[in-house]
Amino acid sequence: MTTFFIIAILALGFLITFQIAKASEYVSVLRGLEKARRQSNRINAFLLLLFLIGGLIGVYFCNESLKGRVLGEAASVQGEEIDLMLKITFYITGIVFFITQIALFWFAYKYQESDKRKPFYYPHNNKLEVIWTVIPALALTVLVGFGLYYWFKITGDAPKEAMQIEITGKQFGWEFRYPGRDKIFGKKYFRNVDPANNNPMGQIWDDAANRDDIWMEQEMHCVVNKPVKLIIGSKDVIHDVGLSHFRLKMDAVPGTPTTMWFTPKYTTKEMKVKENNPDFVYEISCDQMCGKGHTGMRGIIVVETQAEFDRWMAVKKPQYLVAHPDKDPSVKPAATDTTKATAAAVIIEAKGNFAKRKD
Repeated sequence: MTTFFIIAILALGFLITFQIAKASEYVSVLRGLEKARRQSNRINAFLLLLFLIGGLIGVYFCNESLKGRVLGEAASVQGEEIDLMLKITFYITGIVFFITQIALFWFAYKYQESDKRKPFYYPHNNKLEVIWTVIPALALTVLVGFGLYYWFKITGDAPKEAMQIEITGKQFGWEFRYPGRDKIFGKKYFRNVDPANNNPMGQIWDDAANRDDIWMEQEMHCVVNKPVKLIIGSKDVIHDVGLSHFRLKMDAVPGTPTTMWFTPKYTTKEMKVKENNPDFVYEISCDQMCGKGHTGMRGIIVVETQAEFDRWMAVKKPQYLVAHPDKDPSVKPAATDTTKATAAAVIIEAKGNFAKRKD
């Protein structure tokens, strides 16, 4: 009911404003202000022409000043193809933009009110209707076709040699899991998620494939010129993996894994040189509003050579061993209670012997 009253009030306000405007126009005519109105129309027509010229100049200089500065060069092979699609889209829509805007403002100037002309009533033309229906339909079909082609390409099957990384979103950060030497991800179950006991992903420890999986937060490593397949999920709400430098994005949906793959072209070090920015990093952003910490939900991608990646991976400990330190062969076993008791007894006896000697 409240919504109805608000709409009714707005409609009534619009009607009153319209009636006041009409009344003002009639009063102006009766007072002999018709000449002033015509002069105002001529001024407005001229200003529209100036706005057209100034607007086109502004579009040109804005394009030239921001060219290559917003996102820079695409850093993935797939990103180059996405950029090509965007260029085609800009060319088609740009042509339409310039034709329609120039015609709009020029017509407003050229066909301003004049006593020397009478308006011509032109209600319908079948040929024009077909032209401005068929041409946009064909253009949109081409654009949609490009979009579908690249979409199915990056979400389809990745090459067999692609490395696989599992990426999981949570409020408000990212978690990553790498398969170990077996190249197989171990099974997980959401009820097993227990960060306090070093099981943040809910891995099922009885599954042997989990024994060598690597887990880490906020930083993902991958190899330059090697395809990377991302297996994407979420722990809580819908997030979105945004990879602006690689021109990719994909929703992270709870309970419904999604995938995409890409091939990085430049290492992080190379991009620092190309961008002339020693602080450059590849960023993972959340492109889906997910809560009050959404804007700070950032991760980092480190693109490196195969040798650098192998060295980084060699020092990582499987999450199974983090959760079960007693299974870790690199950790020395702690002294047993018997050993501790024996050591305590020896110390007490030694102290007693020392006291007797002093006596």
